[in-house]
Amino acid sequence: MADRHGLFLQRVVALLKRCVPPPALTGFLVLLVVVFGVSYAVGSAVGPVAPGMHSTDTGPRDPSDSTPGGDTGDMGDMDGMHSDGGR
Repeated sequence: MADRHGLFLQRVVALLKRCVPPPALTGFLVLLVVVFGVSYAVGSAVGPVAPGMHSTDTGPRDPSDSTPGGDTGDMGDMDGMHSDGGR
């Protein structure tokens, strides 16, 4: 009975050794998590880099709205912009 128990434990240990990633990969992943954690903590402590900067994205626009003096995003007449070298 003790022999079977020892054999079972050996098989379990061998299976676990195959399932565990190599120590170098595990160390790299732990280091990566620590570096990103420290970076996040420092960024949170320091605050925003450009406090006056705001997003210009106001969400989807209604096409019927007019944009007085604003950029509509239209590239205008872009004919002739082909990769054929202008031949």
